[in-house]
Amino acid sequence: MKLLSLALATVLVLGIQASAHAAGPASTTTSIQQIRNATAKITYGDTVLLVDPMLAAKGAYPGFPDTYRSELRNPTVELPFEVGQVLKDVDAVLLTHTHLDHWDPAAETLIPRQMPMFVQHEADAALLRGKGFADVRILPAHVTFEGVTISRVAAQHGSAAMFQVEPLATMLGSVTGFVFQKSGEPTIYLAGDTVWTGDVRDAIKRYAPDVIVLNTGDARVKGFDTGIIMGVEDTSRVHALAPSAKIVAVHMDAVNHMTVSRADLRRYVRENALQDSVLIPEDGETLNF
Repeated sequence: MKLLSLALATVLVLGIQASAHAAGPASTTTSIQQIRNATAKITYGDTVLLVDPMLAAKGAYPGFPDTYRSELRNPTVELPFEVGQVLKDVDAVLLTHTHLDHWDPAAETLIPRQMPMFVQHEADAALLRGKGFADVRILPAHVTFEGVTISRVAAQHGSAAMFQVEPLATMLGSVTGFVFQKSGEPTIYLAGDTVWTGDVRDAIKRYAPDVIVLNTGDARVKGFDTGIIMGVEDTSRVHALAPSAKIVAVHMDAVNHMTVSRADLRRYVRENALQDSVLIPEDGETLNF
């Protein structure tokens, strides 16, 4: 009887091991949900961070003056679902900067006033406090929020030549990128509204991110033949520097001054055999890592 019991126990253990092996590794707890434009939800387990919320209905605002296709109204597309779903389970909001397509009056109205809000500097903090937000935090170089370490990375919203033009420099202003890290989970670098710079390169080298979120719409202002954010060729540049990373391309097809669409980028990705490295999510789509 003891031998029979031992045999049954062995079969049971082996069966459990075989089932676990067949099931593969445990599912990840990290995801990025593309909402619209540069708005995204980053989830590390039970912690949900909302980045750059632009929550207005389609056509709520005029196009940005002195930019490409300024006759179009913004946003140019609707949200993929109700605002309540965008805000569901969000633990904190992070702003790379406060331009309309990253922080709009709809977001000011709809986000709860007690929500923790992370911003880059005192000017943005004063703007939010003036709207009644009670928990506004200026990000230091590094901070930990609910187990997620958030690091600031310098960004440049346009070329050096643009910042030599005082009114344009004032309009472009200061922006930041973020690196998100949590023990046992993939590192995410969200570059924000930036062109390729030494700071971007150095951040990729320093943090070795598993996931790199790039704003690749190549937005244009009048009078310049280069963009104020990244474009298609920056995906190749980043891939060359971080060949193992997944690149998530966003900030397309939603505001007037973008010159690169998802279709344009998909074509470039195919032509340059980057399909395994560059992900181009649709609005509402969730990518798991």
